[in-house]
Formats: sequence, structure tokens, C-alpha cells
Amino acid sequence: MNDLGTIVTAMVTPFDASGAVNISEAKRLAAWLVERGNDGLVVAGSTGEGMTLDSAERNELVHAVKEAVGSRAAVIANVGTSDTRASVHNAREAHAAGADGILVVVPPYSKPTQSGMIAHFGAIADAAPLPMMIYNIPGRTAANMRAETLLEIRRRHPSVAGVKESSGDLMQIATIVRDRPSGFKVWCGDDYLFLPSLAVGADGVVGVASHLCSPEYRRMLDAYRAGNVKEAAEIHGSLLALIDVLFATTNPIAIKWAVNQLGFAAGTCRLPLDELPAELQERLRPLVAPYLTAV
Repeated sequence: MNDLGTIVTAMVTPFDASGAVNISEAKRLAAWLVERGNDGLVVAGSTGEGMTLDSAERNELVHAVKEAVGSRAAVIANVGTSDTRASVHNAREAHAAGADGILVVVPPYSKPTQSGMIAHFGAIADAAPLPMMIYNIPGRTAANMRAETLLEIRRRHPSVAGVKESSGDLMQIATIVRDRPSGFKVWCGDDYLFLPSLAVGADGVVGVASHLCSPEYRRMLDAYRAGNVKEAAEIHGSLLALIDVLFATTNPIAIKWAVNQLGFAAGTCRLPLDELPAELQERLRPLVAPYLTAV
């Protein structure tokens, strides 16, 4: 599957009462997300607490989610780390586990140079025959991949399918859109910027709120593409309160709480992430309520 989707959810990883990955619940959640209009799922990303999963857990999760959704949606495995060798190994394992694509974040903590990024992503692209979604999120990695660096990586490695842009910089997003080659997709990586990103030419979203509001995202996308900008803006505005609370603390604390409210046994986050404060629970509860009947 070369198409990695348009409405893509960075899926939470359910844990059971003992703290182990709850594979059966991950499969149930994945299937439900696809039924709700997601055509792509990121597995073991930041929202999926991928940094706390070991290799065996990650590979079992990727395999199980792919088994649950089949050809109905792309399964994109997060394989990026601060170490190129480890990322190469993870990419090969993701391919063996059945992933349709890989998500590779700009290496966190190490603050690589732009030339170092080109070499890093090139090594991973050469390691596994899977389309790659590059993930640029300077707020978590402390390093921004510039537009020209991204497009140079794509020039050298056509398997780079696109970028999940979480820089929050519409100038950078617009520059990528302007200069990208044919077939290169730009996914907005910040829920609150989905519609503004569409306005500068982005193609889709890799969302967190989309655990809940993927049908609204689909309607907003369809309305915008049909030229109904006012309708798209109204949908966007109706979701801002939900998005605001979901990101009032470190992701994925709030969305995992919300998924539990829907009736999924998602469990709590693994340390060092803790539980959602009571004050945020009370703010989020009425915003989740309209979605309770969807399960």
C-alpha cells in the first residue's frame, strides 16, 4: 500500500491492568477508528508512547493492528530514534511485521545538523522497501528540519512519501507545498492547524483529536475541497474547545483518558507520563460526551 492515507490517527497504545500492551484492545480500537473514517493509523508514535515500548512490543502491535484493519487503512509504524543504526533496525523489523509505511522523526535530543539529517534519513530509506513519512516536530526534538533539507532527502530517496509537519510554522508548510515534487504529500501534524494547513495546500492530517472527531475532519476536508470554505471554518471552529483541552497537558495523557471514556480499555500512560488532573477531566468530560454513542 503506497497511499498512507489522508485522515490519519496517531493511535494510542492500550495497556492492561498489569501495564502490558493490550493487543486485543489495540485491534478493537484500530478497527473502530477505521470504521470512523480514518484511512491511516500511526502505531507506536508519540501518541502511542512508542518511546516506552520495547522492540517485541512494537512489532507485535504493528502486526496486530495490520491484521485488524487489513487493506482498509495504511498502518504506519514509528521507527525513528536518536540513533541511526537503531532506526535502520526498527525499519527492517517494521517491514517484517507487515507495516505499510514507516514514520521517522527528526532525531530527538541529539540536535543533528541539516546534513546529518540527510544522511540519517537516507540510511533508513535505503534499509527497508517501505514508503516513509518524515516527522518534523521541533517542540519535542529541539531541531527543525528546514524545507530545503526535506526536499533534498526526497530528491535522493523517492520512497519518502511525504512529511508530517508539526513545526507550527505555516510559512514553512507553505514553502514545502510550493516546492514539493509531484506525489509528495504534506500532512498537518497539529490538530488546531488542520484547516489553515489545507488553506496553504496541505493534503491531510495526522491527528490526535481524530480518535474522536475523524468524521468531522472528513467533512471539513470534503467541504474545503468542494469550495465550501465557510462550512469548513464552522466545523474547524466547533472543534477548537476539544483540541484545546486535549493539549492542555502533555500528549497523550488527555486523549488516553478520553479513549477510556468511550469504553475502550486503554489503561493509563506508562511513566514518566502520569494521569490526567481532575480539573482537566472535568473540562474534557462534556466535550467527549457527544462521542459516547459512537462506540
